Amino acid sequence: MNVHRTLATARRVLRQLGHDHRTIALLLLVPVLLLTLLYYVFDADRRAFDGIGASLLGIFPLITMFLVTSIATLRERTSGTLERLLSMPLGKADLILGYALAFGVLAIAQAALATGVAVWFLDLDFAGSPWLLLLVALLDAVLGTALGLFVSAFAATEFQVVQFMPAIIFPQLLLCGLFAPRDSMQPVLEAVSNVLPMSYAVDGMNEVLRNTDVTGDFVRDIVVVAGSAALVLAVGAVTLRRRTP
Repeated sequence: MNVHRTLATARRVLRQLGHDHRTIALLLLVPVLLLTLLYYVFDADRRAFDGIGASLLGIFPLITMFLVTSIATLRERTSGTLERLLSMPLGKADLILGYALAFGVLAIAQAALATGVAVWFLDLDFAGSPWLLLLVALLDAVLGTALGLFVSAFAATEFQVVQFMPAIIFPQLLLCGLFAPRDSMQPVLEAVSNVLPMSYAVDGMNEVLRNTDVTGDFVRDIVVVAGSAALVLAVGAVTLRRRTP
């Protein structure tokens, strides 16, 4: 891996994204607006908002970063940019890490904004530190970035990228414990949920919600989410294509 090439790739991606104001608005505002909407949906039951809001604070960044990253990377491929870059002395790992770094910067901004609004404006009530909420939200956003980079290798159009959501995102959303405790699910579904990274993202948020100190379960949760992101990035580097399939 060449650090200078990785940083150059990240700077180029950030410059391009800086000209796409709609994408920036999607990244930064959609999670905040959805959390605010949820706040007023549970207007008469603030405790319900605290429970669900903390979970969604981890889910929203993953979903939005997945969509934006996969579509942006697909556009790079269909426009021929990836093919030109890979014809230069630039390795696949350098390219993938450069993209991950660029979108990771946006993920920090998104997670910080969503966490700040939830804590200081929507009065999200939790026992732990807001910095731990931010850490989980950031790791979830990075995981969404990694999944988006991976999926973009197998899609030929933006519509196909969206079609990957029912296969990759929706099962995790249904089985992560947001709608029902995972230990109350049918045993096969519980076993599946135990290997899905979004389940640990939600568990991590709930650990901060209930506990004042960092627990062993919280450490396990963030290690699983971070490890999943690293694994998907590694697989993405192997499966990266110059052109659309």
